[in-house]
Amino acid sequence: MMGELRELYQEVIFDHNRNPRNFRVMADANRRVEGFNPLCGDRLTLYLKVEDGTIKDASFQGQGCAISTASVSLMTELIKGQTEQEAEELFEVLHKIITSQDEAVNLEELGKLAVLAGVREYPARVKCATLAWHTLVAALKNDRDTVTTE
Repeated sequence: MMGELRELYQEVIFDHNRNPRNFRVMADANRRVEGFNPLCGDRLTLYLKVEDGTIKDASFQGQGCAISTASVSLMTELIKGQTEQEAEELFEVLHKIITSQDEAVNLEELGKLAVLAGVREYPARVKCATLAWHTLVAALKNDRDTVTTE
């Protein structure tokens, strides 16, 4: 990974871990799903307010490692105002950049999401970064079962 991207990755991860965005219980959520990563101990509850196929609000509660917390914090920022389909497409892009060694992904086009590409250099942490996103997919399907990375 280029030095600049590595530095940005670390800076964004630290910032979102120390000051997580949308860290709150959403009383009027109409989707609520729990996620759990037994390997790392990450736990989260994702709250969504979806109206007419659009994510009007997103928040979370829980505890986890810096990568897990930063990923869910960043995700809740990015999905607000998106349609359910757009959010699922974001998951697909994220999954590709985190799990693929394909350098053909244009990181500049990904905006804030590009910082999570740094996780692919730490294979043991991929589940930490993707827990929130798998939980999001379950919430979009209105699946209330706990999502687990194992």
